[in-house]
Amino acid sequence: MTDGLILHPDNKTRCWWPGTDPFYVAYHDTEWGVPEFDDRALFEKLILDGFQAGLSWITILRKRDNFRKAFVGFEPEKIVRFNQAKVEALMLDTGIVRNRAKIEATIAGSRAWLNIQERGGFSEFLWNFIDGRPIQNNLKSRSQIQAETDVSRKISKALKAEGFNFVGPTIVYAFMQAVGMANDHLTGCYRHAECAAIAEKL
Repeated sequence: MTDGLILHPDNKTRCWWPGTDPFYVAYHDTEWGVPEFDDRALFEKLILDGFQAGLSWITILRKRDNFRKAFVGFEPEKIVRFNQAKVEALMLDTGIVRNRAKIEATIAGSRAWLNIQERGGFSEFLWNFIDGRPIQNNLKSRSQIQAETDVSRKISKALKAEGFNFVGPTIVYAFMQAVGMANDHLTGCYRHAECAAIAEKL
């Protein structure tokens, strides 16, 4: 590994963070950094990033199918109807991260999402912060990657004002990287150019 990059047996150079775990590498190759505009998918990712707080992303990723089952496909229209009995049931679900505050934040976030949808849509709400165009950071080493930015701080503040929780600036920036609002694949990673090419077509 050099400067945050790993050369894999398939002769492709990738960012360091998925290591050589095939499951994690597949996520790096097919999802992370790809611009996402689907309202529901963005909601799911933001909620999962909130659950990640204090944990590693691979832990959440391995539980993602369980989360999707527990939170009925991350459909806010359904989650918003969860009552206290449902919260207690989720606290017994070993397939997810059993954190009461994060579960209740998901319900509150569903309510906030529905309110934003009525005003034009969650995707539009988020992408308007960067004029609908992914930020191309062209970072050469992992030391250049920021934990949060001015934009993530603005989005964090706006989300909190809408009623979301577990959306601090660092969580929001991790979310931005994952959904392609910021292309933070290192320039030496083969996915950097591919994600940049997708952005060019938007």
